[in-house]
Amino acid sequence: RGSEPPGTPPAEAEEPLGVHHALAERASKYTKRPHVFRLQTADQRVLLFQAPSEEEMSSWISRINLAAALLSSPPFPAAVGSQRRFARPILPAAPSRSPPEEQHRAHEEWMERVAQELFEHQRNLPEKRGRARDLDEYRVKKEYLLYE
Repeated sequence: RGSEPPGTPPAEAEEPLGVHHALAERASKYTKRPHVFRLQTADQRVLLFQAPSEEEMSSWISRINLAAALLSSPPFPAAVGSQRRFARPILPAAPSRSPPEEQHRAHEEWMERVAQELFEHQRNLPEKRGRARDLDEYRVKKEYLLYE
């Protein structure tokens, strides 16, 4: 580190991984190694982790999901623009100030809204010979709703 000022992080250091709006779950499709779970972050990165045992993997999954739930505030509405394009809601990084019971209720309401919106979205298919931009907008919104 020689000439670097004190407190300078090493060059290979990466930014910390935020777990707000993240989801940890068993990596059921990953079969190369045992006890692997996946963590999908708010920015849609997917990371795989291997635990030494089944019990420890379950413990990590539940603890990460608890931390994610406690840190996840409800999403803000999407930004408003002059065009009628779909925009994802903004996921705040600030910890939630709501008690866990209220967060759980808000999450269930959010999931019901997303499910209803997905149902409506799939009922209103764009024309197959429509504009490419309309078809792309439909695809992007459908991917978002399925992800949620």
